[in-house]
Amino acid sequence: MKRSGDPGAKPTSSSVAGPDCCGGLGNIDFRQADLCVMTWLLGYVDPLDPSFVAAVLTIAFNPLYWNVVARWEHKTRKLSRAFGSPYLACYSLSVTILLLNFLRSHCFTQAMLSQPKMESLDTPAAYSLGLALLGLGVVLVLSSFFALGFTGTFLGDYFGILKEARVTVFPFNILDNPMYWGSTANYLGWAIISSPAPAGAVGSEARQPHGPAPDSAGGPHLHGGPPV
Repeated sequence: MKRSGDPGAKPTSSSVAGPDCCGGLGNIDFRQADLCVMTWLLGYVDPLDPSFVAAVLTIAFNPLYWNVVARWEHKTRKLSRAFGSPYLACYSLSVTILLLNFLRSHCFTQAMLSQPKMESLDTPAAYSLGLALLGLGVVLVLSSFFALGFTGTFLGDYFGILKEARVTVFPFNILDNPMYWGSTANYLGWAIISSPAPAGAVGSEARQPHGPAPDSAGGPHLHGGPPV
């Protein structure tokens, strides 16, 4: 808003609002939209595949579960009272977290085996990259576990089990959340070196694996327990 040269003049708008572009969203013809990117993506991802849905659900549920339970324990101490010790309560929660993470690894592996694979990932260079990511992930996860200890890894601070000082040794001296980064590297590397059929149309033939199936547990058998 601005005034004219006359001190008594009323303020006038510096701009005039124009009509909505294209007359509003109601006048847009979505049939003319270019869906080539979505079509290309759906050639490599089948979101309706049961194994894919199971993997997404376990990936989303696991951190939600341990965060809700740990915060509930921190506020109520009901688990510690039920088990008679905060250590026993923490160990019990860690068992359920490990079992859920084994289930997540299995579902993730099955999803990778059932989904089509990009041809560019079916190369020795991609396989080497996957192995390198797995190696990096193992180093970060195991070094984090040894630095934090068992109760430190599995939310012991929510049970009142505290360390004398903040952990600053490797890998916490280079990353804030090394166990999360390590778990991410593990699953990304495992996704790259998985061996489903080459890319193509999403169908029964494209989902047949051309390599040997993994062992019954499946996936990188590493816990992704939350770091403190």
